[in-house]
Amino acid sequence: MTTESGRLRAPEAPTAEDFRTFFETLEQPAALCDTGLRLLTANPAFARFCFEHGATVEQMMEALAGMRVPEDGASCDVEVSLPEGRVVMGLVRRGESVSVVGRREPELMRGQLVVVEQALLEQARTEGVLLDLGRSVAEAGSEEELVAAVARGVKELFPGRTFCIRVIDAHTGVLTSLYAEGRLREGTREPLVLKRSAVEKLHLSPRAIPAGRVVVAAQVPLLFEGSTGGVSAPLVASGQLYGVVNLEYPASLEEEVELFQDERVLVQLANQVAVAVKNAKLIDELTFVRKYLEELLEKANALILVANRDKKVVVFNQAISRLTGFRKEEVLGRDVFSLVPEDEHLRLSSLLSAAMRGEPVPNFELRLLTRSGEARVAFATSSALTSQGEVEGVMAIGQDVTVVTQLEQRVIQAEKLASLGQLAASVAHEINNPMTAVVTYADAMLQRSVLGGGAGAADAEKLRKILESGHRILRFTRDLTSYARPAKERPEPVQLNAVLELAVGYCEHVVAQARVVVRRDYGELPPLSAVRANLVQVFVNLITNACHAMGPGGQVSLRTRQEGREAVVCVQDTGSGISPEHLSRIFEPFFTTKAEGKGTGLGLSIAQRIVEKHGGRLSVRSELGQGTTFTVHLPLGD
Repeated sequence: MTTESGRLRAPEAPTAEDFRTFFETLEQPAALCDTGLRLLTANPAFARFCFEHGATVEQMMEALAGMRVPEDGASCDVEVSLPEGRVVMGLVRRGESVSVVGRREPELMRGQLVVVEQALLEQARTEGVLLDLGRSVAEAGSEEELVAAVARGVKELFPGRTFCIRVIDAHTGVLTSLYAEGRLREGTREPLVLKRSAVEKLHLSPRAIPAGRVVVAAQVPLLFEGSTGGVSAPLVASGQLYGVVNLEYPASLEEEVELFQDERVLVQLANQVAVAVKNAKLIDELTFVRKYLEELLEKANALILVANRDKKVVVFNQAISRLTGFRKEEVLGRDVFSLVPEDEHLRLSSLLSAAMRGEPVPNFELRLLTRSGEARVAFATSSALTSQGEVEGVMAIGQDVTVVTQLEQRVIQAEKLASLGQLAASVAHEINNPMTAVVTYADAMLQRSVLGGGAGAADAEKLRKILESGHRILRFTRDLTSYARPAKERPEPVQLNAVLELAVGYCEHVVAQARVVVRRDYGELPPLSAVRANLVQVFVNLITNACHAMGPGGQVSLRTRQEGREAVVCVQDTGSGISPEHLSRIFEPFFTTKAEGKGTGLGLSIAQRIVEKHGGRLSVRSELGQGTTFTVHLPLGD
């Protein structure tokens, strides 16, 4: 089968007459004008449209004269006042021609519906963004996170705008956070400038505006370079100012931006953000106060323990941790009864019950378990209350009375020693009288035997021994009485080497009992001004301690020398030395490493105080297994 295809001819372009026919038969009222809105032609529908609204075509064109013509390719609607009311005309520009189209009621309604629909969509979008922003600021863990969340919301609500978020301290006005999207002008970070009308509308009191850091003015200056206008909204909550949000329009942004609409949405955002900032500030303050109080409890110099209603330990501070040797992590959450011996459980239970009833327990002693044994502690308790006034736990604050008891015992021992010293002085005085007679008669007998020649050499030697021992006893009792007598505070010139020898004499029995030797290495020293008896007390203490620190065969070395304008005395032993942890406490009152009853722990503390009162210093150097050296530095006179 044969087919024959023919050529289709392309349609010819419409002629001007064709366009005119189409234009005149068009039912929509239309007219063609130049860019000055001067009429070139109009269709019959346009003339009828004008007639329906009580006007001629000429009157319509007169009413259109002066209207703003859109840019090339753009369109706009304008309202025109006619004798029988106002009508809407659509203007569309193409090149040098402007078409004018009359809007009939159904078209206007459709246009208005579109506008309303767009407004509703925009409102829904705005509310959605604000809702998301509310969630974000509620979840923010810090002011920095909150400001970042607000910045994201502003970007989404106001695309293309530059903006600045500033948050301040409500009390001082100090700037605490700043976020800027755009390039800020020099010197615009501070002070904050608020619009007077906004301040009045928010009823912000002058007392709530920090002077010098916040300024109220009729207009808010632009913050960003290149901005042509802007709006701002203060962050105000509960009558307090927390900052301000500034929104500005760069020159590149179209002039069509509705400032009123932007300001309305910005105020909504600011109200929401202000409450969030206020809450964040309150949370920060509460967190700070809580940490501060926790730190006070933790670092307090008192023993602090808190137990809840279930009798579980919830607070165990450093002081009680040091006393017991238990770390806080080991104790928290444990039953409070696990911290005391079993025989204390019944008494502790009654005390806790009273405290849980809200009854204060002013003072009670309790034994606490420690890693090394037990400690005796005096506690006072108070009830911890909730905001509703209900008891939620018990706080016990106390002190270690073990140390107090030991101090009392040592003070009693020191008083005993003082009494013993006074007794020894009295005994020495009683010995003096008969011993003086013994010495006198022994001397007379010796003289008679030597001159008369009646006694043998052996008897004469015995008399000399009696005389020598008698003098020694008299000298010892005289020195002991002088040592026990309260020292005069008035200094006098003394020879330090002689003072040291006197101290050695007092310690003869200690040296003999310890079976050690004393080695002397005295240098030449000028006299110095001092209270003799007090210095003797210092050196007696140092020599006695050295003897106690050594076993039989040990050696006490006494050395004196002059260094510049100071006299230096070293008392060195060959004992076992002092451990580092004890060395740091060696001059503390009542601290001793000797066995119970062997020392009060006051000797070195008193010695240090005496040396310092003389303008000198007492130091110690020791190594385990190498012995100990005490060095006394005393100033020499001019």
